[in-house]
Amino acid sequence: MTIAQQLGNFVLVISTGGTIACTTDPGTGARTPTLSAEDLVRACGTTEEVRVYDAARLDSSSISLGELDTLIELSRRALSDANVAGIVITHGTDSLAETALALDLVHDDPRPVVLTGSQLPADHPHADGPDNLNRAIALAADPLARGQGVMVAFGGDTLAARGLIKRDTAERRAFALSAPLSLPRPAPVSPAALAGVDVPILRAWPGAEGDLVDRVVAATPDGIVVEALGSGNVSEQMGEALGRALDAGIPVVVATSVPFGEVSFDYGGVGGGSSLGARGALPGGWLRAGQARIALVTALATGTDPRLLLGV
Repeated sequence: MTIAQQLGNFVLVISTGGTIACTTDPGTGARTPTLSAEDLVRACGTTEEVRVYDAARLDSSSISLGELDTLIELSRRALSDANVAGIVITHGTDSLAETALALDLVHDDPRPVVLTGSQLPADHPHADGPDNLNRAIALAADPLARGQGVMVAFGGDTLAARGLIKRDTAERRAFALSAPLSLPRPAPVSPAALAGVDVPILRAWPGAEGDLVDRVVAATPDGIVVEALGSGNVSEQMGEALGRALDAGIPVVVATSVPFGEVSFDYGGVGGGSSLGARGALPGGWLRAGQARIALVTALATGTDPRLLLGV
């Protein structure tokens, strides 16, 4: 008898599509999500008691803030049932880190929410999805996993949501943390609709002009995330344009394109992190651009100080 069965509970598996649900078109070689949550659970061979729900069938590059609102609400409603031991969400790897943080920022229940997926499609002879899902279900059912927030079970690794990055496009151990240790979770905030909050990500490059920033500012976004260079620096021209954005009252968060390490506002000059911070820009800390965007969107939607959700 499994842990969940001993407790009289079950794990809810919510599918959203992604490579784990993909099969390959023999004519074109293109992968498309075709499998349901029931199909995935059947293939993984779990011995836990499981129920399933199909929330979407998408490539995760197409998961919008509206889909995140749906997953947050589904998780909240599921956890209102005392018989749910935990939740597993199957997800594509492209935006899995962003979804994990969006769920974690509002997750106020001790029971685990675990995301997983795969690097290889379901019809590949060495598909990694079944083993990943089996491990994720076992983790969601484990009482020792309670109180740890949203987690990711992938390639044999169990990782926290905060600071998660996709580190490789093909290796089975696809994910890592940008920080050397697990980061402390901020207190969860009450959910609010994320859809409709407009926060684009702008990529810096050496010698970048300020035109792109000015065009974005003209569209009056709710906030801007900059994927900066190094520890949080941009060119002088881009720095000047970001200063104009801040003067216009648009929140600006500075992340980095470097895979590991913390954003630190140490450098002067118009585009240096120290100068941007003096103008009111916020450092993304350990969060990379995608997760920094989720933190800023959630802060704006909920009326929370962005620094609390960024962890800075």
